[in-house]
Amino acid sequence: MGTAYTGRGIAHKYDTLIATAQKTVFLKAPPSNALSDVLNDAAAHFIKRGFDVDRFNNPVDPDNTDAIFVRDLDLFILQASHPVSLEPAELGGRHHVISFYDAFDEGKLQARSTEMTAFVEESNKVLLKMMNAMSDALRIHDDWEQVNIARMMWMEHEQLIESLKKELFGSMNLHKKSTVSHRIAGSLSPGGSRDFLPSITSRMKRRILMKGLSGTGKSTMLKKLGKEAERRGIDVLYGWCGLDPTSVDLLLLPELSVCLFDATQPHEYDPESPLDEILDLVSLCMEDAEAEEKIGEISSMYKEKIMDATGYMHAYAQSENWLREVMDQAIVRKTFEEKTRQLSKWIDL
Repeated sequence: MGTAYTGRGIAHKYDTLIATAQKTVFLKAPPSNALSDVLNDAAAHFIKRGFDVDRFNNPVDPDNTDAIFVRDLDLFILQASHPVSLEPAELGGRHHVISFYDAFDEGKLQARSTEMTAFVEESNKVLLKMMNAMSDALRIHDDWEQVNIARMMWMEHEQLIESLKKELFGSMNLHKKSTVSHRIAGSLSPGGSRDFLPSITSRMKRRILMKGLSGTGKSTMLKKLGKEAERRGIDVLYGWCGLDPTSVDLLLLPELSVCLFDATQPHEYDPESPLDEILDLVSLCMEDAEAEEKIGEISSMYKEKIMDATGYMHAYAQSENWLREVMDQAIVRKTFEEKTRQLSKWIDL
């Protein structure tokens, strides 16, 4: 995902890519489906020429592309206006801007301005309700974690981390600086929680699926293993949680062709290959009937808040889709195509 609608607001990891990419192109425009087509065409161009391309999808409409990153060229192209506005810091250097605002017919938009204003106001109201529901869900989830934190065997957990460090890294030290990347692993979408863990991890020869209850230290383990890899000069990709963007759901070590990820609800996965492994953290959580009863109550409240948030997201997506369609109908094709050719020139298509 490019952005995520989380319990801590709208989150993204674009800033790290913008800070490190050799070239970043900021596409500035009102909400529009047309920019997704431009980005998809650019991605297809590079893929046909053998380049690896990361595609960042829009959680409101997961079929739409908000950004692409061409790894071998260190090239980042993003829609930089909505829902988070991002600005270049190195104009004339690594950063370029293409504004598509003048590729929209103001007369057509003015003719529907009253209708559009009403839709935007309603959309903002629904967005606020959705974000409040996600914030409530996160607070409830934190309570859920506290119940399990109190009954975890933390000494054994720490021993397991040290054992994994030895097994994964041994005496390896690559004597270089680690390249660290960040992605949002998933987000709330109109159909509920959605993630891209299968596509992110599909090329790894070894996939370790972590099975553990909330609060059993999965994110802590991934962060510590990631820091150890960084210390040894091993490249690391962190996949951050779509509910709490301060938590890690995925650790990918491309040079080792190894990944570890949280494979429990709401993104539950089972082994798909004989090479897939299960890392069991459930057994490190002591049985406690009173705790299980509390969790049952907390789980019901959490699911209710997520259902509320999903309903609001569905309504928000409908409003946003309508707005994008209106904007697309106002596109001045000749001007829009000129802007697209400008992009092609800048990225040497």
